[in-house]
Amino acid sequence: MIWLIGNKGMLGTELAQLLALLLKKSGAPFIGTGREVDITGPALRDFAQTRFGNTPPPGWIINCAAYTAVDKAEDDIEICRLLNVEGPGNIAALASELNAKVIHISTDYVFNGKGNKPYTEEDVADPIGVYGMTKRDGEIKLFEENEASYIIRTAWLYGKHGNNFVHTMLRLMKERESVSVVNDQRGSPTWARDLAGAICAFIRLSGEGKTIPYGVYHYTNEGEITWFDFAKEIYERAKALGILPKGCEVKPCASADFPAKVKRPAYSVLDKGKIKKALGIPIPAWDESLKRFLSEYA
Repeated sequence: MIWLIGNKGMLGTELAQLLALLLKKSGAPFIGTGREVDITGPALRDFAQTRFGNTPPPGWIINCAAYTAVDKAEDDIEICRLLNVEGPGNIAALASELNAKVIHISTDYVFNGKGNKPYTEEDVADPIGVYGMTKRDGEIKLFEENEASYIIRTAWLYGKHGNNFVHTMLRLMKERESVSVVNDQRGSPTWARDLAGAICAFIRLSGEGKTIPYGVYHYTNEGEITWFDFAKEIYERAKALGILPKGCEVKPCASADFPAKVKRPAYSVLDKGKIKKALGIPIPAWDESLKRFLSEYA
């Protein structure tokens, strides 16, 4: 039994579809829940008692639920902490009672972005805003409640479902003659489907008897680029596929040109050596995944 929490978001939707295919072959049961089950309070345990009272409990609980509005979090601290700290802790405590393993999704925002080489899992977390702080604290809370946990940090996530950079760029490029995109932030664009595949690999390989040490792992697509260069690639590929009916100039600008409550990490590249060694899976390059995504979009 696998329990996916946050099954209606960008990553959760992709993951639910992959899990359904994965488990169809084995016949193992799978359930998904969204906002109807409050992860921050007793409703989580109540749901589990009702759902699993007379059936075997889940062997895995995957948490894709989170508060992700980075700027809004600065004014919504209490709710952000509930979802990003108390929620994961609550899930981990319940998983410990059920003897279940946990996979929890975290973020590059746990780092300050002042580095100049890919962050490893051993680098010290030093977030610069409420969102990043709560995600870091959520990681700590998770391991305090359940050591049988995997945390997967990711960055620059996009996909078919929900708001994200690729969707925003395509919309603006259809509406405007030009768009300005910051050219002083570097990271690794990550297709939600690829990340979902890596999550499934943890479950599949564990089921095959492979020992995967608990702890923190990093996953993004391979390579690094600025938001500006990412936007240019989106435009060029979308134009070639006929997604964009007219031309649009993509212009570089500085982060200072877009004032925000929270400074974004200037460098968000994550080292993926640990997860590649643990899972033995290939990680697609960001441009290859973008090409596949846009081909499906078209």
